[in-house]
This record gives sequence, C-alpha cells and structure tokens, in this order.
Amino acid sequence: MTKVTLDGNPIELSGKFPQPGDNALPFTLTNSGLEEVKLDNWNGKRKILNIIPSIDTGVCAASTRKFNEKAGDLDNTVVLVVSADLPFAASRFCGAEGLKDVETLSTFRNYAFQQDYGVAIQDGPLAGLCARAVVVLDENNKVLHSELVNEIKTEPDYDAALNAL
Repeated sequence: MTKVTLDGNPIELSGKFPQPGDNALPFTLTNSGLEEVKLDNWNGKRKILNIIPSIDTGVCAASTRKFNEKAGDLDNTVVLVVSADLPFAASRFCGAEGLKDVETLSTFRNYAFQQDYGVAIQDGPLAGLCARAVVVLDENNKVLHSELVNEIKTEPDYDAALNAL
C-alpha cells in the first residue's frame, strides 16, 4: 500500500497509481447530468485528470479553479475533475464559480476508479475519498505525467502537469 499524509499523519491508499508510459485503465464515472461516462468518451483528446478528495475543501477548490484557468484554452484537451462528491455538489460549485473549462466526474457509483488509479483512501478521516493526484493522458490514453501529492493539503505541481502536454 502507498502512503500519503494528512496534516503530517500517514494515510494508507490502495491500488496501483499509474506511472508515465502506462496505458490508462478504462473507467466509468458519473457526470453532472447523472449519466455514466467512460474514458472512451474523450477518445482522441488529451486529458488532465485532476483527482481530488472533495470540491468543498479549499485546496480542491483552488486546484479546480487553477486547471480551469490554465488548461481551458489548450487545444484538444479536456480537464476532468474526479472526486467522490455527489454530482450535485460539484456542479453547484462550478456554476457558482463560473468554471466552464472543467468537467466534474464522481466515483460515487463506481468506486473501482479509486482502486484502479491507486487513490483509494483506506483509513483516517477521509476514508472512502480519493487522494489528491494529477494524471495527464495523451490522445491515446498513455500516461504522460502522474503526481500523487504526498500531503493531501498541498496543491499539485500545475506546471509539471501542463508541461507534459
């Protein structure tokens, strides 16, 4: 099991976190319209998976805003914000913030994503949520960049993720 920290306290994760050069595993998640969507929905596009514990925390909100701002104008690129939040909460946040260049997706019906992408928090106060991570995929779903953020309350390296594209 992989470990990250929350306020310096170790948190165990399960699953295998994707590494550059890996082929991304297929997934099914729930979008803001309560529809099931698959990784294949974005075939031919580059993808930034901004994986977060909950949109209702300051760091998660900041990373969603930042990727909306920095990646919104990139050609042939989509930003997918993945969390265990209900689609209603994620949609409400993006609407209130005026964020139009990110798509929110929920693991609430499809916990397998958390395991498949190695971000399933197993213990501590955030058990059942996703760890903070960024995975960048090319048009063919090959992993170009991946960062499992060591301290959950820390923002990811935006420049490294964007430079991978």
